[in-house]
Amino acid sequence: MKIGLVLSGGGARGIAHLGIMRALEEHGVKFDCVSGASVGAIIGALYAQGMSPQEIFDSILRMRIFRTLRPAWTLRGLLRMESIQSLLAELIPHNTFEGLRLPLTVVATDLEAGKACYFSSGSLIPALLASSCVPGMFNPVELNGTTYVDGGVTDNFPVQAIRSQCDFIVGLHCNPVVQAPQAKNFRKVLERTLLLAINCNATRSKSSCDMILEPPLLGSFSTFELARAKEMEQLGYAYAKSFLTSERIRVLNV
Repeated sequence: MKIGLVLSGGGARGIAHLGIMRALEEHGVKFDCVSGASVGAIIGALYAQGMSPQEIFDSILRMRIFRTLRPAWTLRGLLRMESIQSLLAELIPHNTFEGLRLPLTVVATDLEAGKACYFSSGSLIPALLASSCVPGMFNPVELNGTTYVDGGVTDNFPVQAIRSQCDFIVGLHCNPVVQAPQAKNFRKVLERTLLLAINCNATRSKSSCDMILEPPLLGSFSTFELARAKEMEQLGYAYAKSFLTSERIRVLNV
């Protein structure tokens, strides 16, 4: 049985994916292909490169990714992505989809056409940057004459991108919507708006998964709260350990 892994976007909340993946790994679950949006694309690429969930988590902590971002000071975004590009190049030096150990598909949003675009071959890191370019936060990414922003805007849970390649799909979703206090600043308004938008386009995709893991307690974390990365990784791990009953493990290990 071919098993696919789908990783949603969700900013810092995506760290919880790694805790869930660590628990799945402990139960001997292996995946045959991966797809992801935004932070899910980055984690998916590192996993497809052959890194373990623990190695990916350690690398993200070591990179201190948000501390390396430089202001863009343009009307199209607040931050540049060159520093993320350099850090990814250290971890994936071959910079190609073909060089990965597992097939990977990532999604980005074509800003002019207003549609999702899927990448699974050719240069890897530019596609990852395009997929994770949060609108309003980062400058859009120019790739082959096209302007891209975060893939989560149009398809934050790219299940259909690999549905035909798999017999069984496990989806990791990190964006539960909970009641929130009134947003009183720009960051909170942007965060809440993006959360609601990406959940709307993920609803249909959820129904195409064979198994979904979404820790409900992630709703208490901010999508920009990387300082609580260890808490989110542990939360994902604890949730997955309770979710993975013997019957569910048996299905995954057929």
